[in-house]
Amino acid sequence: MLHVVLYAPRIPQNTGQIARACFAMGCRLHLIRPLGFRLDEASLKRAAVGHLKATDLRLHRDGDAFWSSPDLDPDRCWLVTKHGAVDYAQVQYRQGDWLIFGNETEGLPPDWLERRRDRTVVIPMHEPRVRCLNLATAAAAVLFEALRQLRLTQEHG
Repeated sequence: MLHVVLYAPRIPQNTGQIARACFAMGCRLHLIRPLGFRLDEASLKRAAVGHLKATDLRLHRDGDAFWSSPDLDPDRCWLVTKHGAVDYAQVQYRQGDWLIFGNETEGLPPDWLERRRDRTVVIPMHEPRVRCLNLATAAAAVLFEALRQLRLTQEHG
């Protein structure tokens, strides 16, 4: 199973869309507090199209609680950032990997990126005037690339 992690997401519609993708693809969604919305917010539920309760969801009190999770292997984490060291499509994903995304306004904490520089990935963009991609779009791109690779691995050993 892949893990999708959202650090302090701010926009409920993005989180709802990502929750729906996680549910559809059999992935676990982790939300690290503080959240910019309530989990019972209508826009979150609407974006998840009724699948939020069925989503395999884990809540973490804060970043420290997340990094001290007993089932977390830091060497299986990929931190997605516009300052990443490796193209997201060049990573060799494996079952059990953790795909970590920052929030819509600030991204990931700088100290996380400094400590795990070798585990940072970027989605390269053709147009330099675009500051960043929408969080739900970025999460979908990386998640589906990881799933594509895992499917190929299963098919071709």
